[in-house]
Amino acid sequence: MIEILQYTFMRNALMAAVLVSIVCGIIGTYVVIKRIVFISGGISHAAFGGIGLGFLLGINPVLAAIPFSILAALSIGTISKKVKVSEDTAIGIIWTVGMALGILFIQLSPGYAPDLFSYLFGSILTVPSSDLIMMLILDIIIILTTLVLYKEFSAISFDEEYSTVIGVPTKLSYLLLMCLVGLSVVVLIRVVGVILVIALLTIPAAISRQFVYNVKNLMLLSIIIGLVLTVTGLWLSYVLDLASGAVIVLVLGASFLISSFLKHSVQS
Repeated sequence: MIEILQYTFMRNALMAAVLVSIVCGIIGTYVVIKRIVFISGGISHAAFGGIGLGFLLGINPVLAAIPFSILAALSIGTISKKVKVSEDTAIGIIWTVGMALGILFIQLSPGYAPDLFSYLFGSILTVPSSDLIMMLILDIIIILTTLVLYKEFSAISFDEEYSTVIGVPTKLSYLLLMCLVGLSVVVLIRVVGVILVIALLTIPAAISRQFVYNVKNLMLLSIIIGLVLTVTGLWLSYVLDLASGAVIVLVLGASFLISSFLKHSVQS
């Protein structure tokens, strides 16, 4: 493993693994606790519209995905709360509209979109330095916002109705949390792609929740597990010459099954 660090793309990949693990640990904890797992999938697929727009306008597709992700997050939150539409229906609407827009934008863009596969299924080995800087900035925004609104996010994650009774601005807090989920999706897109984002955002927290219950400890353990498993998947994909995003997700899935078996064995 040490010798491959001489390559710039591997160093960039490891830095990306650290950045996505932080996001998975922090936001993934709230996603799992509040049971809004499929929202991350809906937002990630809607973000494909931004990727398509990026190709059409000739700008960084990840940068173009940011406003799409935030808009999708706010739309899901607003529609499900104000239009008397169930959350899964809102997710389905935003999911399909975003994907459809992405397809149309790519079709209208001149030439061929050579990196489209990496945005769909991820390619941590091709993350450029410019995307690392963007991911770092988004990580900082997510960390600072979570520190400021930690009590509010924790309150609405466990009991939104009681939080409203005791004076927590639940609607605003919920929309802000959705925005952070949207930003997290953007951070994860280059690593596992819009198709597989849901796995990296939820599996580390799901594994951790089997062993710890305190929110802060859950975040910390999720970050560590996410980093270890992402780097393991990265190394395996390099050695076996396989798609990095798919291998990382398979490592995460296998680890969840193993941890569930161990948890069951201990309890038995």
